[in-house]
Amino acid sequence: MPEYGLGFDTGGTYTDAVIMDFTTGEVVCSAKSLTTRYDLSVGIAGSLEGFDQEMLRHVRMVSLSSTLATNSIVEGKGCRVALVSIGREYDRSVPVDQYIRVAGGHTLNGTEAEELDEVAVVNFLESVKGNVDGVAVTGYLSVRNPDHENRVMRLARSILDVPVVCGHQLSSSLGFNERTVTCIMNARLMPIIRELMDSVKRVMDAKGIEAPLMIVKGDGSVMGEAVALERPIETILSGPAASMIGAKYLTGLNDAIVMDIGGTTTDIGILRDGSPRLEKEGAVIGGRRTRVLAAEIATSGIGGDSRIVINGGELYLSSLRVVPVCIAASEYPCLMDKLRAVAEAPPMFMPQCVDRRKITQEIEFFVKIKDVANAVLTDADRALLECVSEEPRSLSEAGKLLNIHPFSFDVSRMEELGMIQRIGLTPTDLLHAERSYVQYSAEASDFAVKHMAARMKMSSEKFVAAAKQKVVEKIASELLKKLFFEETGEFEPTGIGLDLMTKAITGREGMDYSCAIRVNKPIIGIGAPVAAYLPKVAEMFGTELHLSEYSGVGNAVGAVTGSVVETVEILIKPDKGAGGFDDPPCTLFASFGKQAFPSYSEAMRFAEEKGVELASDNVLAAGAESFEVKTEVKEKRFCVDEDVYGDSSVLLEAQIVITAVGKPRQFVHRERSSYYTDLSRSWDV
Repeated sequence: MPEYGLGFDTGGTYTDAVIMDFTTGEVVCSAKSLTTRYDLSVGIAGSLEGFDQEMLRHVRMVSLSSTLATNSIVEGKGCRVALVSIGREYDRSVPVDQYIRVAGGHTLNGTEAEELDEVAVVNFLESVKGNVDGVAVTGYLSVRNPDHENRVMRLARSILDVPVVCGHQLSSSLGFNERTVTCIMNARLMPIIRELMDSVKRVMDAKGIEAPLMIVKGDGSVMGEAVALERPIETILSGPAASMIGAKYLTGLNDAIVMDIGGTTTDIGILRDGSPRLEKEGAVIGGRRTRVLAAEIATSGIGGDSRIVINGGELYLSSLRVVPVCIAASEYPCLMDKLRAVAEAPPMFMPQCVDRRKITQEIEFFVKIKDVANAVLTDADRALLECVSEEPRSLSEAGKLLNIHPFSFDVSRMEELGMIQRIGLTPTDLLHAERSYVQYSAEASDFAVKHMAARMKMSSEKFVAAAKQKVVEKIASELLKKLFFEETGEFEPTGIGLDLMTKAITGREGMDYSCAIRVNKPIIGIGAPVAAYLPKVAEMFGTELHLSEYSGVGNAVGAVTGSVVETVEILIKPDKGAGGFDDPPCTLFASFGKQAFPSYSEAMRFAEEKGVELASDNVLAAGAESFEVKTEVKEKRFCVDEDVYGDSSVLLEAQIVITAVGKPRQFVHRERSSYYTDLSRSWDV
């Protein structure tokens, strides 16, 4: 009997599934189903309906990639988090629901800078009972000594029945704010990833699938469910990382630009010599630097479900994901009459808004998703929530029913908490309206387009063309930004660079010059809507476009080709003034604590032994069956004048990186290639 692997990709709009034959490396079958956010298991089960049910019983491994973590961060969603910041103020670059800064923290050599104020910690934790779903703990220089973070974690676990995560558990790198951002995001994502993993397991049980469950990390490797529940932040860019692996697998190209267009985001990465480059400083999500090792992928809020907005007579694309009206009308038949009435009535005057999130559009409707315990809502918002629990309603419709002005509703807040879902016009509706892609109610899309076109004083055909061009230009803009970053390290072009980029994308002539840009690598398209937009992008930049038969499920293909990778980093620093000695006394810093040694050689011996032990334990806990371990030592030395001091140098520090790489349990794949087979090359980031 062939050995099968089952790969899933659960995105913001679609859940993809593939079955691969590990004996041949070929895709046996694939399918898509709508992602059902109210119960993810429904969409996951739906993606398997067309498969041979007997074949599913012979699946030896299940692996999952998902954009849910990335999308949640981009859209500002997640659970309620309390942050305890020890020894330093947090810059608030990512908001939290409850926050306190307490005395404490350490110095660079790991000594206590200030005594931890446990009384303040206890009082704060008691005050937030019932109002938070997770706790993030961050301490100044906790990577040099995690004692204060660990003490707060123990207090939080004794007082609150919610998950608690510490910054030092997620990163060994310096950078207080980046580590704090990572910690907050991890806490926000815990219930989201738990819901996803539980949904997959329910479907596996129902289908009789007995196999280990893995999930793709942001660097393209995979980890087991237990580790994923503790470190869900590592699944950011999981979907795009899987698409990089799937793109190479499906096309055989080693050097290419991979563009993955999903429902919520467009993700762009670059394959160089067959491998994605890893971002050693940490992945950037939503413009914020984290301390998560991940493939260097640019993520932007443009996809098939992006909200199309008219503001002051101008057409805009929003990063907010909404349910396309074509899909919503298929699920809620009552929407057809409402959309028809809006399309046939003259458009109302809408004043220009500074904040586009507060724009009220007549063809946008809201439906209740779930209640959130102890959520702070106004009476108006509670009334709206009850009103849209029966059927989708627009704000004006709800306002009339409730006798409340539509601007009184704080729908953005309820969207962030995942309590309601907005329905509106999207790029997916544009394709339905022009009949280039029809899977749901094209008539519903027609009504929405007709209304929006009337507001812009143009025909439906011209509106669709103009809106599609906006999508193409947005995707092209994000591609060039990614390429500029690769070349220059700058995130956003300004001044002359922005002008040149705009001219190259739009084709508009300046007073005295125009601009054209040629891309030197082919583009690989991954995702359902790539055929609608990427041909124009490739033509714009004079390059080739590669679309595989399985481009639409490339992420799911990539999900079943990864390895389990776990890394342990340990830092050794000589005691002050001792770096010039032959074998100086040293201090070791690691996630398991700080420890002093009488000599560098003893510290190094302990670091290598302890590091191998930890990496081995971690890779087994993450789901590997067999593995290899590689140890790399990076010394930093200051070279002195050889004429004066002879052949000598001063040791500044040594970093020991131990990497364990293995195949997932019960996964025996006659693989053609792997990103992690050649350890000496694959980790050159």
